[in-house]
Amino acid sequence: MVAATMDFGVQGLNIGGTAGPDETRRLAQLAESLGYRSWWASDHVVLPSPRVDPSPSEPDTVFVDPLTHLSYVAAVTSSLELATGIVILPQRNPLVLAKQVASLDLLSGGRFTLGVGAGYLEPEMTAVGAPFADRGAVTDEYLDAMDQLWHAEAPSFSGRFVSFSGIDARPRPSNVRVVVGGHSLAAFRRAVTRAQGWFGIGTPEDIRGHLARFPERPSGFRISVSALVPLSAAVIREYEDLGVDELVVHPAAFDGTVDEVLRRNAEFTG
Repeated sequence: MVAATMDFGVQGLNIGGTAGPDETRRLAQLAESLGYRSWWASDHVVLPSPRVDPSPSEPDTVFVDPLTHLSYVAAVTSSLELATGIVILPQRNPLVLAKQVASLDLLSGGRFTLGVGAGYLEPEMTAVGAPFADRGAVTDEYLDAMDQLWHAEAPSFSGRFVSFSGIDARPRPSNVRVVVGGHSLAAFRRAVTRAQGWFGIGTPEDIRGHLARFPERPSGFRISVSALVPLSAAVIREYEDLGVDELVVHPAAFDGTVDEVLRRNAEFTG
């Protein structure tokens, strides 16, 4: 038996043939009815053309903006947790993103988790105008600036990449959680000091190696992992023994149609 403490999510369905309104609505409602806890949307503003490593997709791949996509999913579901997995934070204006996050938190009834990462695709970041060499420092600073906008009585921030004072922004989020993606030591540090969770990708052996390098995790810290191997009770137990709280299914990584993958793995959701 799979322990009841393990949660399950779905990732990557704002991409390609599942990104249209009818399929998004149908699949989100299917995932909710099957007992999946969360729905994660991926982010790429542009892709290099022609494709070059380490680009994840061909340049003509449809990537619906994750926040727009999740707003739609919020409207057609009632309990599914919504998350970005992940937003490339240095490519976003932090004040605009903070407003979008707070708005989505309000309209979803507090169901939103902001997953962020520093990015890794230099041609994309250059095209957007984001400083690739400074992406880690920018990510840290933007997280601190957004925290001010969400929680400070009189928001102000003075940094190398963003500064503001004498402003306010409403709505304030009621329940936004932040998780950090990435497999570097800087990402691990960022997760435990500026967020409430970590989003990783890999097999149980991969995750074991990552967590061996992780700083001490604070109370309540959650680990979500996009699994890269077919799930079984034994595999899920391996992840759980490592302290993973949630496994996220990326249907494109598994054999079968999206419906088949969701239904096949739904046996573990309840």
